[in-house]
Amino acid sequence: MSTNGIEPVAKKPKVEQKLAANGKVKEEHDEYELEPSAFNPKYRVCPYLDTINRHLLDFDFEKLCSISLTRINVYACLVCGKYFQGRGTNTHAYTHSVSEAHHVFLNLQTLRFYCLPDNYEIIDSSLDDIKYVLNPTFEPKDIRQLDRSEPKYSRTVDGTLYLPGVVGLNNIKANDYCNVVLHALSHVGPLRDYYLREQNYAKIKRPPGDSIFNLVQRFGELMRKMWNPRNFKAHVSPHEMLQAVVLWSNKSFQITEQGDPIDFLSWFLHTLHRALKGNKKPDSSIIHKIFLGEMKIYTRKIPPVELDDTQKSLLLATEEYQEKCEDSNFLYLTCDLPPPPLFTDEFRENIIPQVNLYQLLAKFNGTTEKEYNTYKDNFLKRFEITRLPQYIILYIKRFTKNTFFLEKNPTIVNFPIKNVDFGDILSMKNREQLKNTKYNLVANIVHDGEPKKGTYRAHILHKANGQWYEMQDLHVTEILPPMITLTESYIQIYERNND
Repeated sequence: MSTNGIEPVAKKPKVEQKLAANGKVKEEHDEYELEPSAFNPKYRVCPYLDTINRHLLDFDFEKLCSISLTRINVYACLVCGKYFQGRGTNTHAYTHSVSEAHHVFLNLQTLRFYCLPDNYEIIDSSLDDIKYVLNPTFEPKDIRQLDRSEPKYSRTVDGTLYLPGVVGLNNIKANDYCNVVLHALSHVGPLRDYYLREQNYAKIKRPPGDSIFNLVQRFGELMRKMWNPRNFKAHVSPHEMLQAVVLWSNKSFQITEQGDPIDFLSWFLHTLHRALKGNKKPDSSIIHKIFLGEMKIYTRKIPPVELDDTQKSLLLATEEYQEKCEDSNFLYLTCDLPPPPLFTDEFRENIIPQVNLYQLLAKFNGTTEKEYNTYKDNFLKRFEITRLPQYIILYIKRFTKNTFFLEKNPTIVNFPIKNVDFGDILSMKNREQLKNTKYNLVANIVHDGEPKKGTYRAHILHKANGQWYEMQDLHVTEILPPMITLTESYIQIYERNND
């Protein structure tokens, strides 16, 4: 008791001020450690955490305020899942919190939680799962085990089991031609591993306004979400990724109109390569390291048909008609199907033309010539592969454009799932330079139905358990390898057998 009858004020714990490494004042409590809220009133324990509804949280869509449509300073209401701008007085998030009594919000850029309208930050470890769903991260040791350890099923918030890496992709309207390519690329091991680590491409320097880089970021985000073992739902929406595709392709690829997967795959790989500052060198980007092969193209001009033998002989002796050789790179090989029979019997429905894969690959053996016609001249070309990449993409050309319509070739390609020997099409010299020429199938894209009206689906191999899965938008089912060989394959990805 004081002598003047006034109670003494309780002393606060002694606080020392020290200079941190960055030169700023750093406070340390030398007596005992207290909760942050004891000395900093903006940090509090929030009583509204039980109002969070994880079933309604979806971070796959564009981060826009649902009222002002701005991308700046956007917060997600963790009660209803909607996005609003700001958290200060009279902002959309503030107004929403007052009118709907929704109090817990997440800043979608800083990943910090706030309680509105009181406007204090929430620090609670129980919210870490929400941050991880918004921005999944992978450590190198976790990535190394993706193809080695027996995969573990994960459980969503509603109890559904799913296998990371084998999740459905939402079909917004007509983007199945993009989905199958994304499914296939997500199981190309080195590409997946590269994009699961954001550090690999987050520091790439780019000139101001170079927005192609956003495509790299969006693809990385999608890849991490597809392999996320802590998802709230068993599927992922590629909405942000496809919006970047529409924008940076100048609307050449749409999510509302059916497209061709090979056109999208070719554009996508080349665009990623340029965005990663790649050049013509084989190791200038992760794209070239994985997919780039080399070949020689021999071209010779064909004399006009109306000339007699003497005139043709004279032309063939000129330099213009001599065979020319050029070195070329490729990201995929185009395989030409033989034309289907023109005349069929009454049992046409039971007759399905078939061809062996090795017959298609004979185009690249360096001796087979194929005629190519241009507006003015005709040429004979032959292709000689000189270097095989780690992953080989085969494009089986099924569609032919005529004057009036698009025709589809229904020929079935017979191919083995494992140990496809691409060395059979190499010259002896080129084969001796390559130690291993056997490849295994890891992805197969199929077209079903009529041209321009059909649908696409993908078969992918989960290497950790050796199981094949059929992916068609949100539908994911197991499939037996013999069933894959009976489909109308359109694009195939083979991996060099390192065993």
